[in-house]
Amino acid sequence: MTSNWLDTLFPSNAERTVPWPAVGELVTLYRPTGLQELRLVAQSGWRAWPPRPPDQPIFYPVLNFDYAEEIARDWNAKRNDPPVGFVTAFDVRAEEATRYEIQVVGAQAQHQELWVPAEELDRFNAAIAGPIRVLAHYAGAGYTEPINPDTHLPIHF
Repeated sequence: MTSNWLDTLFPSNAERTVPWPAVGELVTLYRPTGLQELRLVAQSGWRAWPPRPPDQPIFYPVLNFDYAEEIARDWNAKRNDPPVGFVTAFDVRAEEATRYEIQVVGAQAQHQELWVPAEELDRFNAAIAGPIRVLAHYAGAGYTEPINPDTHLPIHF
């Protein structure tokens, strides 16, 4: 019997979710993203995440900046085309965010994310309060477009 990667990382006796702590009206979430997805977010007026491609059945915002930074720097900036990663932050109404269990996908204190099914993304987007913000960028080897250090956006964005 072949096990999948989740069985390897999380044996059946391991805890993979953690409960939500007490939260206020809004929850700040983070999203590591590449340039193509960021362009689609900008086209929405910085108000929504684009629909998931068929090979991505979930949308996964993460719960802290450090984890988003790790993915943007170590994955997006090295493996994306073009090789650049961005860390975004956005606020979501807590009543919507807390519908989803916190998934632990590595170190329990840092690697926490939500798994929002693609078919629920419109509802999730409707719960975003305020704009999606770009907090940081990581340019990988071969990325040559200048990036504004204040906005973290490419100069010709």
